[in-house]
Amino acid sequence: MSDIKKRIEQLRDEIRRHDQLYYVLDKPEISDSQYDKLFRELEDIEKDHPDLITPDSPTQRVGGEPLKAFKTVSHKVPLMSLGNAFDFDELDAFDKRIKEGLGISGKASVEYVCELKMDGLAVSLEYKDGRLMKGSTRGDGVTGEDITQNLKTIKSVPLSIEKDINIEVRGEAYLPYNEILKLNEERLGSEESKFANPRNAAAGSLRQLDPKITAKRPLDIFFYYSPDASVKTQFDLLHYLNDIGFKVNSHFRLCKGLDEVKKFISGWETKRNELDYEIDGIVVKVNDLEAQKKLGATAREPRWAVAFKYPPEQKETEIEDIIASVGRTGVITPVAMLKPVNLRGVVVKRATLHNQDEVDKKDVRIGDHVIVQRAGEVIPEVVRVLKEKRKGASKPYHIPSKCPVCCEKVVREPDESAHRCINKSCPAQLKGTIQHFASRNAMDIMGIGEQLSAQLVDSKLVKSPADLYDLKKSDLFKLERFAEKSAQKIIDAIEKSKSRPFSKLLNALGIPNVGEATAEDLAEHFNTIDMLMKASIEQLSKVHEIGPKIAASIHDYFGSKENHQMIERLKKARVNMRCETRDASKLQLYGKSFVITGTLSRPRPEIEDEIKSLGGDIHSSVSKKTDYLIAGTEPGSKFEKAKHLGVKTINENEYKKLIGTGH
Repeated sequence: MSDIKKRIEQLRDEIRRHDQLYYVLDKPEISDSQYDKLFRELEDIEKDHPDLITPDSPTQRVGGEPLKAFKTVSHKVPLMSLGNAFDFDELDAFDKRIKEGLGISGKASVEYVCELKMDGLAVSLEYKDGRLMKGSTRGDGVTGEDITQNLKTIKSVPLSIEKDINIEVRGEAYLPYNEILKLNEERLGSEESKFANPRNAAAGSLRQLDPKITAKRPLDIFFYYSPDASVKTQFDLLHYLNDIGFKVNSHFRLCKGLDEVKKFISGWETKRNELDYEIDGIVVKVNDLEAQKKLGATAREPRWAVAFKYPPEQKETEIEDIIASVGRTGVITPVAMLKPVNLRGVVVKRATLHNQDEVDKKDVRIGDHVIVQRAGEVIPEVVRVLKEKRKGASKPYHIPSKCPVCCEKVVREPDESAHRCINKSCPAQLKGTIQHFASRNAMDIMGIGEQLSAQLVDSKLVKSPADLYDLKKSDLFKLERFAEKSAQKIIDAIEKSKSRPFSKLLNALGIPNVGEATAEDLAEHFNTIDMLMKASIEQLSKVHEIGPKIAASIHDYFGSKENHQMIERLKKARVNMRCETRDASKLQLYGKSFVITGTLSRPRPEIEDEIKSLGGDIHSSVSKKTDYLIAGTEPGSKFEKAKHLGVKTINENEYKKLIGTGH
């Protein structure tokens, strides 16, 4: 056993080192196949010896069942927002306030550190004895959401560091810009699911209840602060974090006074286009940490730092046409087709005009000269029309009264801003429906994206999602670029999708107003498709966070004869339509109550979830009814109370033996 333990530690150390080289330092030493070989060896050994698995093992980055909800985390030191400066005059005013606060007079200058202002999601990570124990969002600055399992999926987040220290570090998680564009292309079938900006993309990825979804998105992170480091300056702090294994953005600068700060800001205004991630400004911080403490903070923001925000880059271009795009729910979106223009290194050819109200408000017409911007947004927008350049007798644009794809009637409901094609068989809607049904967060049918969805619909092979399960290899041979191997992959992926969780099917159906979270709540509450289909509006309204409008929408969907027929066909195809249920009385810890005290090798919430999954109950205080007190190191008063009441006290190893994972 000692040799096995030694090999496990060797593998873990080696994999961590290569993770650091690849994801943090960008200096890989081995090939992907060599890395995979090391990783597989570690996985195989841990599979044979599950008692040797530790939370900081590289194999534990992705795992566990989807969470039902995020727990709340209290920040020891508030995670504050930053005040903004939008021009150099406001930056001068900031510098003046700093000097007054520090009692600096005359021509003496303040030393600042300038850092790139990432446009992502602020997070906090807590390490105990060098191991990652907890990760959370900023939230309201005082409390955030526990997203530990999701943060573990980011390869540049160390699960453990070389120093056995207790430290909190803060950083900004983000998605590279090109990855956001790819994700948006995959999500074209849904009008409201595109990521509008990098912050939205990072938050949407990290706030997934299923860590496996987060793991599929190539998130990255830069660290910039710790309230626990024993250093004297922000400049030293950044170097310290980098030295102990945290990824720090290398483009920071120590500036001797405000003139150097302004030069740094001006230089990056154009250079930022060369980055593969989004920055919307520069963070300027007083370098001296003691000076930071002296300056303090207001209720919302520190006085010793400011975010200089770059103005959005705007360009003039011309609207060559306005087209009506039809989404999977039938919503008609007016899209401006632009004379190509380069915005922040990206050639923009189209911009959404959202709806008719927006078109009317800005009076956008074909042939108009307009100002467009991205302003940190992934989706470009038309800011305003240059009406003084309007030529001739142009006409106001109106969404057509007939669908541009199927020529059926287009309607606008009195309480909606959107126009909608009423033909449920509209090819454009069907293409979006098939693409959504097969998407990663739905039935996850690899290979069926926008292009293949369109081919399947255009060739009339698929007229409903249920038709996917009738496809044969010979059908696919009729389409372009399909041979034996590629066709078999699609058929295998369709077959595999039959065992997807019930909640994923509900999300795949595209029920109006039902997304991933609501689908999970519905699956858990009703357990089977038959129970859900029979539910009344009143019964639906009792489900977590489902109000009357959503309840009515779900009820209407299942009231449709067409939808009933499709679901019956999916049943015949043996698509999973129920939640897995277990007889609680047969679970190992059924009816047993537990209290936990002291420090354990794993995060307490992880152990609590494990106990609940095995049928046990968790309580916060010890009583005569408590069956077990699990005591870690440095147990508190609960330990003494348990002894007084005669409650059985067990350590972590004894708990593992109790549930069958220890020796």
